[in-house]
Amino acid sequence: MKLQAAIVDLGRGPQLAGTRITVQNLLPYFQAGYSPEEIAQAMPVTPEEIAAARQYIEEHRDEVLEADRRIRKRNATLGNESEVEEILCHARAERRGRLYLP
Repeated sequence: MKLQAAIVDLGRGPQLAGTRITVQNLLPYFQAGYSPEEIAQAMPVTPEEIAAARQYIEEHRDEVLEADRRIRKRNATLGNESEVEEILCHARAERRGRLYLP
């Protein structure tokens, strides 16, 4: 039996039911104009989960964008050591590479 994708809040903010992927994790992909197929290549999500997240964002736009603003502000004040930044940079490049596999 296939379960319908749903958004729940278990204390970390709105997230896909049965996963640890939050709406905030997916928001940058939507903002950048990624297609559902591109998002599914970058994140372990189904088309149904992507649609559920998109619908949640549309229905709670102000709340989601305010949370995004707060997260970005907080992250801008945090600094990582150069070793951590290098690891993060490598991981981002690897994820971007997965988006363009033939």
